[in-house]
Amino acid sequence: MNICPKCGLPLQACVCENIAKEEQRIKIQTEKKKFGKTITVISGFRDVDLKATAKELKQALACGGTVKENTIELQGEHRKAAKIVLIRIGFSEDSIEITY
Repeated sequence: MNICPKCGLPLQACVCENIAKEEQRIKIQTEKKKFGKTITVISGFRDVDLKATAKELKQALACGGTVKENTIELQGEHRKAAKIVLIRIGFSEDSIEITY
């Protein structure tokens, strides 16, 4: 049986990631890239599986994207929709800030 190194519980019962999701300060903003392309940048993650979170966002928003240096970049303008998806995944609504 595998044990979580942080909380000492079995991995099936580990709540570390759920606790980490509630304590985030996530910032959602857009940036202009080359050739006038817009991307949505989501930053501020700590102790969260970024690849799994990015995969959920890309599937829910039907867009491409990547994980770069502790941020998630999504192709296109998805500020409001990304916030809704992050809340559905388990992040606290109060911890997500949209920058215009």
